[in-house]
Amino acid sequence: MEIRSPQFKGNVRAALDDQALQRAMGNVRSGFIQKRANAAAKLPEFEDLRDEARDIKNHALEHLDLYLEAYEEKVTASGGHVHWAVDAEEARDIVTAICKSVDARTVTKGKSMITEEIGLNDHLERNGLTPIETDLGEYIIQLRGEHPSHIIAPAIHVNKDEVEDEFRRVHTHLPVDRNLEDPRTLLSEAREILRHKFQTADVGVTGANFLIAETGTSVIVTNEGNGDLTQLLPRVHIVVASLEKIVPTLDDTAQILRVLARSATGQDMSVYTTFSTGPRRPDDPDGPEEYHVVLLDNGRSSMLGTDFQDMLRCIRCGACMNHCPVYHTVGGHAYGWVYPGPMGAVLTPSLIGVDQSGHLPNASTFCGRCESVCPMRIPLPKMMRHWRQREFERKLSPATIRAGLGAWAFLAKRPALYQMAMSIGMPVMAWWAGKTGRMASLPLAGGWTKHRDLPAPEGKTFQQQWKQRQEGTPT
Repeated sequence: MEIRSPQFKGNVRAALDDQALQRAMGNVRSGFIQKRANAAAKLPEFEDLRDEARDIKNHALEHLDLYLEAYEEKVTASGGHVHWAVDAEEARDIVTAICKSVDARTVTKGKSMITEEIGLNDHLERNGLTPIETDLGEYIIQLRGEHPSHIIAPAIHVNKDEVEDEFRRVHTHLPVDRNLEDPRTLLSEAREILRHKFQTADVGVTGANFLIAETGTSVIVTNEGNGDLTQLLPRVHIVVASLEKIVPTLDDTAQILRVLARSATGQDMSVYTTFSTGPRRPDDPDGPEEYHVVLLDNGRSSMLGTDFQDMLRCIRCGACMNHCPVYHTVGGHAYGWVYPGPMGAVLTPSLIGVDQSGHLPNASTFCGRCESVCPMRIPLPKMMRHWRQREFERKLSPATIRAGLGAWAFLAKRPALYQMAMSIGMPVMAWWAGKTGRMASLPLAGGWTKHRDLPAPEGKTFQQQWKQRQEGTPT
């Protein structure tokens, strides 16, 4: 996938001018926030479960090497194969080699952000294989030649009329005069098309919400059932997952599942929660003949023991972006790579470098809503500040910003000078604002006042008021 994060500001301008996108983004605000709140309120122990989920993942990360080894042993014992991939290229090559070993021609895929991260579809096509996305949202954006704009609702940016246009463009073997006004007819048509794909696929590829060290099991959580068909019908099932997906036990997985769907879609549980352990056994009625797991690092291990280790607790629920005012405004594609929203603002610099994605941790109001709803209690604003600090230290931020911060730091380290500057600056700003009390323009702050007024300070400085209060003088 092409990295367009350096063009974030241009991406944002295009997103703000895209009326269809702005119409579609209303679905995020109306479709997720209240449902999540209702689901959490109905479960008295929800906050305690968040604490337990955080602690489970912290424990797994502290002993990641031991649990990964235990997982590999269990997968091998069940008749499966584990492949270790250092980076995206190695992971792509492993998957392609497995496909070619069984003379595969078509590959069905469940929704998987990790295969987006490694650019698997393009690689398969270059090697003569046909990947078919089977999640409805993923299928729609595959037809449109796009990437997901949300990690659980990949086509959230697409309106119904745009889906209808795409189906009529691609499904040319169906009657031209068919009625596609009702969303249910669109769903039925997609099911009809995909049913044949499921039945004829040679290989199925899925991601994994969890990998269970105790049993060697991969777990996927879906609402459509396409993941089950992708795993069960082809001769070969390939799981592609990153290292941090490991969870110690079945009980631990059950605990985290109780916060996952509630945080993501406001459901008590997703419609399908599927556990897969190894290939088909002699007495099994269905299942793959071969079972492979590709474990991908791609920068995760370098996050361990750093300020960004907490990000590895992420279970990809999407709650942070569902509640983020910046994401609501610009959508997912503006972030320029695989992971959008607050989690992307932290994870993307960790994986591709802050030099490529320094705009993302700056695209935040720091309102804290992302952290307040994260089921794993990931301190996203704090980690965005860490990235801003690193950007500043490496002199990657604009010179004007560094100069402004330097001037502020100079004053902040000299309290007397700071207080004098404020005592002079506040009256000047009040005079500048005039009778309205609001500044429509301000030198060196045009980026702010171009889109909003800036309230002028009123009264005395905090230090002056505090001194008066200590002296017992009315403020």
